[in-house]
Amino acid sequence: MTALTIDQIVPGRHDIDVALEALPHVEAYLARRHERDTVRVVVDENEESVVVPRGVVDLMARVLALVAAGESVSIVPSHAELTTQQAADLLNVSRPFLIGLLEAGRIEYRTVGKHRRVKAGSLHDYLREDDRRRREAADELSALNQEMGLT
Repeated sequence: MTALTIDQIVPGRHDIDVALEALPHVEAYLARRHERDTVRVVVDENEESVVVPRGVVDLMARVLALVAAGESVSIVPSHAELTTQQAADLLNVSRPFLIGLLEAGRIEYRTVGKHRRVKAGSLHDYLREDDRRRREAADELSALNQEMGLT
């Protein structure tokens, strides 16, 4: 697999304003057409359009929401192999913490020479599993609170 450079959109004030204006329209369009698996997108002022997969427009809406909030955004293919620093940055953790996760077997990786490489998809799998564990812990805590009459 190839290592990819992770480019970011770092929104300026104009980008934020444009995203804030566009987001409600994109979300409303998607809500009205929730059953469709493709979306027709106008690409220029002459009303020329193209058909794209709905998932692409769903992703665009998520990117717009982040840009509207002033957040930097990166899109990384799941097959991309990342350095440990890139992976740590994407998880918003320190590199030593990430190394601990790798060595504990919590995130899949491979070694290239003496360097570790982490697939972006493995990070996604870890985040999904971590979210699942957190939800279960919160549900358990809530159930305990109810049993003890604290809620």
